[in-house]
Order: sequence, then structure tokens, then C-alpha cells
Amino acid sequence: QVQLVESGGGLVQAGDSLRLSCAASGRTFGTIPMGWFRQAPGKEREFVAAITWNGSRTTYADSVKGRFTISRDNAKNTVYLQMNQLKPEDTAVYYCAARLSGSLTYLNEDQYDYWGQGTQVTVSS
Repeated sequence: QVQLVESGGGLVQAGDSLRLSCAASGRTFGTIPMGWFRQAPGKEREFVAAITWNGSRTTYADSVKGRFTISRDNAKNTVYLQMNQLKPEDTAVYYCAARLSGSLTYLNEDQYDYWGQGTQVTVSS
């Protein structure tokens, strides 16, 4: 069992930055791949970024590449999403997700086993 709690969302202006955090508990965090997804109103949940269990590899959606950075601190059982140059189209509920095993990055939500409750990010123009 893995429990995930996101934090760090909020209301910002276009061009601002935010850093989301996802604290994990309940299992050896340092062995599991993690990902971030988001869901905007009226849209399906979409992939944002993923990271391998040891942080050696990351993958990003084209829409956030060059602006967002996923990272992890296994000593703190936390994964982060640094979001720079935010745009109004980044407005969504952001979710972190954990997969029980694997050595790759995973882009499909069906590949993840546990989800956080989400944190709202709103970017005004």
C-alpha cells in the first residue's frame, strides 16, 4: 500500500513558477517509479511527467517540455514537479501517481497503481 499526498498548488499569474510536492508513505519509496498527471475541467486526465525509481531517467509531455522538471528525493520520500513559465492552459488539478515496480518511466495512467488526491493549479492570464 502506498499513500500519496500532493501539496504546493495555488493561484498564480502567467509566467510565474510553482513547485508541487508529493509525499509518499507506506512502502519503500526509493524502489518505485512515479509520475505526474493533470486534469483540466471538462477534459480527460493527461500525462505530464514521469521519473524512474532512482531518478536516472525522466520523460515529459511535449506541452511542458522545457518548462517543467520532475525530480525526487528518496531520502525524503518525496517527488517534485517544478513548474516554470506557467501558462493559463496549465490550469488543472495535478495528481501524482506511483507504480509498484518497474525500471522505466511510464506514461499511461493505467500503468500506475496508486494516486494522490490532487492539488489545484490555476494560472491567470
